[in-house]
Amino acid sequence: MALGDSFRTLSLAEGRALPFWRSPVALLAVMAFAMPVAFATWSALLNNFVVEVAAFDGSDIGWLHTVREIPGFFAIGVIFLIIFIREQVLGLISLMLLGVATALTAQFPSLGGLLFITLLSSIGFHYYETVNQSLQLQWIRKDRAPQTLGYLLSVGSAATLLAYGLIVLTWRAFDLSYDLVYWVAGGTTAAIALACFLIYPQFESPDPQTKKMVLRRRYWLYYALQFMSGARRQIFVVFAGFMMVERYGFEVHHITLLYMVTLLANMVIAPFLGHAVSYFGERAALIVEYAGLGMIFVLYAGLYIFDWGAGLAAGLYIANHLFFALALAIKTYFQKIADPGDIAPTAAVAFTINHIAAVFLPAGLGYLWLSSPTTVFVLAAGMAVVSLGLSCLVPRHPQPGRETTLAEASAQPAE
Repeated sequence: MALGDSFRTLSLAEGRALPFWRSPVALLAVMAFAMPVAFATWSALLNNFVVEVAAFDGSDIGWLHTVREIPGFFAIGVIFLIIFIREQVLGLISLMLLGVATALTAQFPSLGGLLFITLLSSIGFHYYETVNQSLQLQWIRKDRAPQTLGYLLSVGSAATLLAYGLIVLTWRAFDLSYDLVYWVAGGTTAAIALACFLIYPQFESPDPQTKKMVLRRRYWLYYALQFMSGARRQIFVVFAGFMMVERYGFEVHHITLLYMVTLLANMVIAPFLGHAVSYFGERAALIVEYAGLGMIFVLYAGLYIFDWGAGLAAGLYIANHLFFALALAIKTYFQKIADPGDIAPTAAVAFTINHIAAVFLPAGLGYLWLSSPTTVFVLAAGMAVVSLGLSCLVPRHPQPGRETTLAEASAQPAE
């Protein structure tokens, strides 16, 4: 197919008939690879960059992550953008914005400057993630969704591993600067996004998406799971890596090596977790995830109470990520209960709900962190327990009309 054909619109069935490397799933895989190149590099260098160059303390890092999450709170804006821009195009534009903003990060070595450039990169990241989740649920067959999502997680992990590996091998050997590494990583992501726009056709999903905000009563459990997931995950994202630098003195190559080990484990295990969700069901997967995360956050608190060493802290960090991978069960749960036309608007609404707590928790807990890191992790454990209770309401076989164990099965979806 000629390059000019990339501007053609094909049905999803026609797209699946293309050679695999031009298919919709292949595009999802390429985007899944491109995003972590920028985001993983940004994350790997961030804690050292803000401590060594910008002289951040716990409050500053909390504010940075609060600003980073604001675009996630406004992800609902995707609903209005897809009135004028195709989801696929919007996703690639957002990916390019993430790449460009990442490339410029080291040019703003101050609290104000980092808040500004982080806001831009976050717009790209969160709008990409919103659209990507919507496209995944529209383009992937339901009977293959858990397995395919597991493989896409592995692709993303491989990209992250590549980024981390290059940092570990070259950071000290070539005395690299933050400036150069951010430029290379961000530029690579932006270039891949541009190539995807030129190479791949526009794929038309069979079910037109509702282009207005959708809030349905029967999705309440999905909304609740998303809210608690966002609140709990923020504590880990903001403070777990920061702790490794602040408390245990990890340098760039140390923290990146920890991330590499974590990603290797994810690459190997994520496909199996996808198969496990398919076999045991979303309910069992979510129960295991939240029970495990609750225990891990309690042990995080123990790092401060009992003065445990860096080795245990690193082990907990790795285990935390493995349990997070089971969160794909929330996606497949929604795919099973949703009206096909609700996927795009509900993905945007869910992303906003996921980020309600994320907007105020990092800054608020940043102040608490200054006096009691232990309390921060105890709060996270409590959130995991609440999520565990909610997961028990997920049916073994969710479907429209049976969205929770409290709902009676019916032939027609209830509003």
